[in-house]
Amino acid sequence: MKAINNIILTTFFAMPLAISAAEEKMNFDMTGQIPVYTDSIGYGYDVNVNTREKDGPFYFSVKVPDGNYKVTVELGSRKHEAITTVRAESRRLMVENCKTKKKETQTFSFIVNKRSPYIDDKKSVRLKEREKDYLNWDNRLTLEFNGVMPAVKSITIEPDTTARTIFLCGNSTVVDQNNEPYASWGQMITRWFGTEIAISNHAESGLTAGSFLAGNRLDKVLAMMHEGDYVFCEFGHNDQKEKYPGSGAWYNFQFNLKKFVDMVRAKGGNIVFLTPTQRRRWDDTNTKIVETHGDYPDAMRDVARRENVPVIELHDMTRIFFETLGYEDSKRSLVHYPMGTFPGQKNELADNTHFNPYGAYEVAKMVVMGMKQNNMDITKALRSEWKDFNPASPDDFNTFVWYPAPLRDATKPDGN
Repeated sequence: MKAINNIILTTFFAMPLAISAAEEKMNFDMTGQIPVYTDSIGYGYDVNVNTREKDGPFYFSVKVPDGNYKVTVELGSRKHEAITTVRAESRRLMVENCKTKKKETQTFSFIVNKRSPYIDDKKSVRLKEREKDYLNWDNRLTLEFNGVMPAVKSITIEPDTTARTIFLCGNSTVVDQNNEPYASWGQMITRWFGTEIAISNHAESGLTAGSFLAGNRLDKVLAMMHEGDYVFCEFGHNDQKEKYPGSGAWYNFQFNLKKFVDMVRAKGGNIVFLTPTQRRRWDDTNTKIVETHGDYPDAMRDVARRENVPVIELHDMTRIFFETLGYEDSKRSLVHYPMGTFPGQKNELADNTHFNPYGAYEVAKMVVMGMKQNNMDITKALRSEWKDFNPASPDDFNTFVWYPAPLRDATKPDGN
C-alpha cells in the first residue's frame, strides 16, 4: 500500500482507542491513492469528500488516541504553483498561506493536541449538543488543507511527549469556533508556536467559570496536564449575567477563579488569567469604547493580586484595538457581514462581541504580547517569524488573507 506502511496498519490501527498513544510514526504519501476515512481503515480523506471541488480545500484524518502529536507536512506540487494553508481539528491555524512554485516544496512541523470527551471509565466532559459534531471532540486527528490549489506531498504524524501544553479555558471569545465566519483567538495562537508547545483549547461558547467547572472541563484539563504545563483562563462575558443568589463578581466569580488556581497548582501547573475582551459598544461620540463588563475585570485582577497569578490584559488591549480602528473599521474585526456574504446566509450579521478570523488573529497576537510582558518562559518557543505587536498599530485588515473553511454556519454562538 503506497499511502501508509503495512506494518503500521497492523500495529497501530488494530489497537483499541483506550490505550496510551502508539509509538509508531505514521507516514502518508499524499501523491498516492488515499481512501475515504472510515474507523475501520483508520485514515483517509474526510469531512467534505462528497462536496469537494477540484483543486479545492480538503480534509485528511487519522484515528488516534488522546494526546499531543507532532505533525510534519511537506507542501507543494511538481505540477503547479500553490498557496496552502494548514489548519487542524476545528480550524486551528498551523501554517499560514505557504506559497510554493511548481516543483518546489516546503516542510513545516507543529504540534496538534487531540482529545475526546472521555476522562475515565466513569466521567466525561458534558458537551453541548452542537459540540458533538465539532472536529475537536471526535476520535481522530483532522487536518484541513485550504488555499489556492492547496498542495500536499506528504504527511507524517507521530506521538509527542516532550512538548509543553497550554490549556485554554473560557467562552466564545476563546473557543475553537468550528464554523465560518466566527473565530476566536484560541484557534489562531497555534500559528505562532512550532514543535515545543501544544495548544489544547477546552473553551466553549456561553460558558462561565462556574459552568466550565460543572461541565467537568477542568477535570479533563487536569487529567491531560503534566507538571509545568500552563492553564489560561478568560472569563467574565457570561459570568456577569448570572443572577441567582450568591452570584456576582466579588463572591461567586472570585470563588470559582480561586478553584481554578488551587486545582491547577495542586497538579503542578501554571495558572494565567486573561481579562475579557471588550464588546464593540461606543459612547455617544463614537470615539470611545463603553465599559460593559462591570466589576468582573477588577474582580479577576483582585484574585490575581492575592494569589500571585499573571494577568494578560485583553480588556485593555482590545479597547485600544477597537478605538484605533474606529467606529466603522472596527466592524471589520467582528462578525459584521451583509446578507448573502456566505452561501445560505439570509440575514445581515452584526455581532459586536464575536470576532471574525482577522479580529481573532489580532487578539491572538495580543495574548502572545501578554505572555512576553509577563516574562513567561514559553515565549522562547515562538516561531522565528514572530514580530512583536502593538494593538495601537494593528495589521491592515485590507491585506489580511483568510481562505474560508468549507464548514460554515451563520448561527450566532451562545453568549454575548
